[in-house]
Amino acid sequence: MSVLLFDLGEQHRAIATDLQRALDTVLASRRFILGPEVEKLEEALATRLGVPHAVGCASGTDALLLPLRDLAGRAGVLRDDAPEVVVPAFTFFATGGAAWNAGLRPAFCDVDGGTFNVTAETVASAVGTKTVAVVPVHLFGQMAEIERIRRVVDQSVFVLEDAAQALGARRMIDAVEVAAGAAGDACAFSFFPTKNLGGLGDGGLISTGDPALADRLRRLRVHGGLKMYEHELVGTNSRLDTIQAAVLLAKLPYLDGWIEARRRNAVLYDELLAGLEAVTTPAIEEGNFHSYNQYTIRAERRDALRSHLAAQGIGTGVYYPLPLHLQPCFRSLGYAPGDFPVAERLCREVLSLPVYPELGEERVRRVATAIHAFYGRKIGNHSPR
Repeated sequence: MSVLLFDLGEQHRAIATDLQRALDTVLASRRFILGPEVEKLEEALATRLGVPHAVGCASGTDALLLPLRDLAGRAGVLRDDAPEVVVPAFTFFATGGAAWNAGLRPAFCDVDGGTFNVTAETVASAVGTKTVAVVPVHLFGQMAEIERIRRVVDQSVFVLEDAAQALGARRMIDAVEVAAGAAGDACAFSFFPTKNLGGLGDGGLISTGDPALADRLRRLRVHGGLKMYEHELVGTNSRLDTIQAAVLLAKLPYLDGWIEARRRNAVLYDELLAGLEAVTTPAIEEGNFHSYNQYTIRAERRDALRSHLAAQGIGTGVYYPLPLHLQPCFRSLGYAPGDFPVAERLCREVLSLPVYPELGEERVRRVATAIHAFYGRKIGNHSPR
C-alpha cells in the first residue's frame, strides 16, 4: 500500500455531491467570470478572518503581486531606484518573484531553524533606508512573529503577510487570538489544489482592513477599471473564476475538520519520531495554532532517507531545495553562498511528510516506522494521546 504525499481523491470522493452541486449551479448560471459565488466567498472569508475586506484573484502569486504593484505604483518607484522588499531566503519562489515583478528589489533575510519563519531579528538585519515593505511568510501553516516584526520597522513600511500555506492558522497577539490574514496591512492566500482549502485549479485572495486598498485591488484585477474600457489604473487580468469560488465555498464548511485531522496526524508524528536524534520535528512557537499545510522535519542524510521512503511507496516533498538568494534569476542582486546559513542548511535537511486529513493513524505509523528503520531503530508501540 502506497502512502501518497497528497491524495485529493479521498477528499473529493467524500464530498462529491457538494462539489457536483456547486459545479452544476455555475454551469446553469453561465456567469463564469466574477459571478455571485466570488463575492460570497470573499464575504465568507473576510468574516472568518475578522477583516473588513477580501478580494479574490487568479492565484496566490497574484495575491502577493497585486498589493506590491499597488505600493510601487502609488510611490512612483521602479526597481532601478532600489526600493526594497524584505522577504525570507527560505520560502516558495513567488514571494521573491512578486517583489521583482512589481518593480521592487527583494532584500533577503534568514529564518529561524525551528519554526522556518522569519523573526524580528532576521527582518531587522535586512531593513534599510530603502525598505518599503516586509513580507513575513507564515511557512507550512505557522504564523511568524508579526507583532514583533512590526516593532522593528518604520510605521510607513507596508507589511504584507504571505499566508499562502496558512489559512486557518492563528496567533496570540497582545492576549488576543488573531488569524493569519488579519495581522498585517494586507495578506495573500493561495487556493492551489493542495492547500488546506484548495480549488480545482489556481486561485488566490487578498485580505485587508484598508477600504481604499481593497478598492484599488478590485480595479487592478480587471485591467485597472470597474467600468468596461475605462482604466483608472494600469491593471491586469487576475480574476478568480466563478467555478473555483463555488468549489471553495462547497469545501469551506469542512475546513476546520480537515485542519483538526492534520493536527492529529502531526501530534502522532511528533510522538512517534520523538527521541530519534537524526530527525528534528517542527517547533511550534508558544501561542501559535499551526494549521499544518505541511509537516516538515529536518533529517540527517535527507536525500538518502527520501529515496528509502520512496522505495517503500511513501511520498515526500522537499520544500525547498534552493534558497531564493541563490536562485540564478537573482544573481544580479549580489548575494553569495553563506549569506544566510540557516536557510541554506534547511534546504539540505528539510523533508515534508504526508499529513493530509484523510491519512489516518495507520499510515502515519507506517511512515514513522520506515523513518526509524532507515536510521536502524525500531519504533515503539505506544498509542496516540
